[in-house]
Amino acid sequence: MDLALLRTFVAVHRAGSFTRAASLLGLSQPAVTSQIRTLERQLGRPLFLRQARGVTPTTVGDELAHKAAPHLDALVEIAEAGLENDSSSRTLHLAGPPEFTAERALPALTGITREDGRPFALRTSFGNAEQTLEGLAAGHHDLAIGTARPRGSLLTSTPLCDEEHVLVATPDWAKRADVEKLRDTGASALEHVPVVEVHESLPFVTRYWASVFDARPAAPATVVAPDLRAVLACTIAGAGLAVLPRYLCAEALERGAVVALHDPAVPPLRTYFLVARTGTLAMPHIAQAHEELLRAATAWN
Repeated sequence: MDLALLRTFVAVHRAGSFTRAASLLGLSQPAVTSQIRTLERQLGRPLFLRQARGVTPTTVGDELAHKAAPHLDALVEIAEAGLENDSSSRTLHLAGPPEFTAERALPALTGITREDGRPFALRTSFGNAEQTLEGLAAGHHDLAIGTARPRGSLLTSTPLCDEEHVLVATPDWAKRADVEKLRDTGASALEHVPVVEVHESLPFVTRYWASVFDARPAAPATVVAPDLRAVLACTIAGAGLAVLPRYLCAEALERGAVVALHDPAVPPLRTYFLVARTGTLAMPHIAQAHEELLRAATAWN
């Protein structure tokens, strides 16, 4: 059986789509379709059920993928191991949210070197969870960091760390909001405090309000800045309250530039995942970065 046909089959099985598999393989969609039809003729059984959006594997397709995929991944690992002497020229492409990537992921990766002592080549892209996973699936990135666990078998994810969210404002706003009253009356004590957020939909404040106060925020955003670092800067300048990751505002809390308005018994958490395309962790430069990020995350947690 032609290994190229099996490689295309596994790519389609993991991607759930001829179009996405074609993008990953660098082939045209008609070429992928033709290869799958050839394999189906050789086996005498259908491997996929064609649907309006993508394909679903048949029982035979699932069985073949279960048997073939590990061996194909092993062949990739062997091939990559043979290129280790040239691995210093390999560049890692990392994608993730701008704040977390800049403040945590990049510092963890920029200090590592390859076996020959040369710098680790690194390129980054910023985006939200949906954008980074789409880019990873399409082959534009090697690793992605996001807050959504991907579905399907094309991508494989590992929990990286949990991020605690803190409700903060300047000491002046804390006095005006009467934090002691907040403990008794809940979110209503904050209705007159302006809100600083990353989007008009108030994603961070809404999540905090629902988790801690079992309510929805009453006030719209006064300042919207699509970067949590800008949100922190505006909050320190007195623009209002914000919900921020503790790692991002820890230094400002320590020096008193902002204070925590509330200390819930169970603070809201958000989990980050480290995601790769299935099979690519056999590549040395991707495996090295993956391992380094997981190691660094033990301190973040």
